[in-house]
Amino acid sequence: MPDGTPVNGYTIRNARGASMHVITYGAIITSLRTADRNGRIDDIVLGFDDLEGYLKDSPYFGAIVGRYANRIAKGGFTLDGQTYQLPVNNGANSLHGGTRGFDKVVWNATLFENDTSAGVVLTHVSSDGDMGYPGRVDVRVTYTLSDRDELGVDYLATTDKATPVNLSQHTYFNLAGDAQRDILGHVLELKASRYTPVDSTLIPTGEIVPVADTPFDFRTPNAIGARIGLTHEQIRFGRGYDHNYVLDRRGSGLQHAARVVEPTTGRTLDVYTDQPGIQFYSGNFLDGSIRGKGGRVYAHRFGFCLETQHFPDSPNKPTFPSTILRPGSRYESRTVFRFGAAR
Repeated sequence: MPDGTPVNGYTIRNARGASMHVITYGAIITSLRTADRNGRIDDIVLGFDDLEGYLKDSPYFGAIVGRYANRIAKGGFTLDGQTYQLPVNNGANSLHGGTRGFDKVVWNATLFENDTSAGVVLTHVSSDGDMGYPGRVDVRVTYTLSDRDELGVDYLATTDKATPVNLSQHTYFNLAGDAQRDILGHVLELKASRYTPVDSTLIPTGEIVPVADTPFDFRTPNAIGARIGLTHEQIRFGRGYDHNYVLDRRGSGLQHAARVVEPTTGRTLDVYTDQPGIQFYSGNFLDGSIRGKGGRVYAHRFGFCLETQHFPDSPNKPTFPSTILRPGSRYESRTVFRFGAAR
């Protein structure tokens, strides 16, 4: 780092030839290599070849985002009668924890390995008042790559004072491999019959509305690009898809939330989570100004994100599921990304 802090990197490989590379800066997944239907292994995530790229240009490529993933309106909220002000870094709003969220700190790391999986445990302490948030928060994120081609992401957090906590993993995927082309031909299925519409600043209005008869209906598989250009106020506000979907869940625990298929390579991605929402982002703000791995230009919609989460701006939306973590309680969550190839 510019101040001399070392950043470590770890490569984890499984028995099937898949591999993941993680660095301690931002708990970033810098590389994720999986096989297509012909056994060819390519990198399916966007990122950079060196640390400098992440320090300079990164729109959260591969990072853990927090203390609050997604947006908080006008960077403020009131909790237990006290008002807190956060840095605004996305127009008038606070995004992904503020100007120095969890994506911009160096985490501590410990490796582990067993007969069928291996991974890295990353820990970070966010002090009381960090980015304006109350309370000290101790965070642990565990990445596990298994021989079943599954990447598990396990979150744990505790606090000494009531505070909002909403953590997510912000990898940009492109299942074509090595970002060869845009993601508009990827076929997406989302297990969500409702979503949370937003205003022009991408803050939820507080409504939860059906996806039926809108471009947001991915209950049956559809190409990401099939309706992204339609005239619709929400598409215009997001410049495409950048919305929280309310997952159709039955009970608690890990449940299937999404499936993506890249028809040319056959690569598939299935997402399982215990969270109530998932942010589908279609890479609308990628504009060709970023050169990533191998000098490749990341043009418009060259990556997509599926960020499992609680809903945006929940501290200001009492009808949304609560994101308040209190002393004596534990924030625990699990998301699994399963990779495969359709014949």
